[in-house]
Amino acid sequence: MSVMKKTALSLLFLAGGCALHAQAPAAGAMPLLGEVKTWYGQIKGNVTRMAEKMPAESYDFKATPDIRTFGDLMAHIADTQLRVCSGINGAMKNPTPDKKTKDQIVAAMKESFDECDKAFEGTTDANAMTMMSMGGRGQTSRLGVLTRFIVIHGNEEYGYGSIYLRLKGIVPPSSDNAGRGPAPAAKK
Repeated sequence: MSVMKKTALSLLFLAGGCALHAQAPAAGAMPLLGEVKTWYGQIKGNVTRMAEKMPAESYDFKATPDIRTFGDLMAHIADTQLRVCSGINGAMKNPTPDKKTKDQIVAAMKESFDECDKAFEGTTDANAMTMMSMGGRGQTSRLGVLTRFIVIHGNEEYGYGSIYLRLKGIVPPSSDNAGRGPAPAAKK
């Protein structure tokens, strides 16, 4: 290898190392917090688009007779998010019962995401590891609650909902790249 190639290669590695160093989080910062907020933005976008894509007349559709309707599944996501995120925000809210129409469920979904936006915005490096009671389920960190009950649960339910969409001939949002911009990010 020529001296010129070795020098160029060395400069490339040095520049790459500097770029990586420049992107490193500040001392003591929790990179996981940023990652969880990104994951939340992704599931928020997917679930929101899923609820919008399903036609109103299909909100009572069941993939099989023994499971929830699509509308019940979307309402379940909204109800869980509202309870969990309002609890984190300091004043637990109970969901409105008997949401049946697409408009009612989409409104409830928006309300729950607004509440979760506040919970994620209010989660910082300083309070992410604050332990919270899980009401008979022990203690979990604030970040753990948001990760488990919003991000993981949301993705699990989104996976179920994708089957409902596919059975109706609709491509789920995470698989439909046509005309789709980036998923909405969590508010900072």
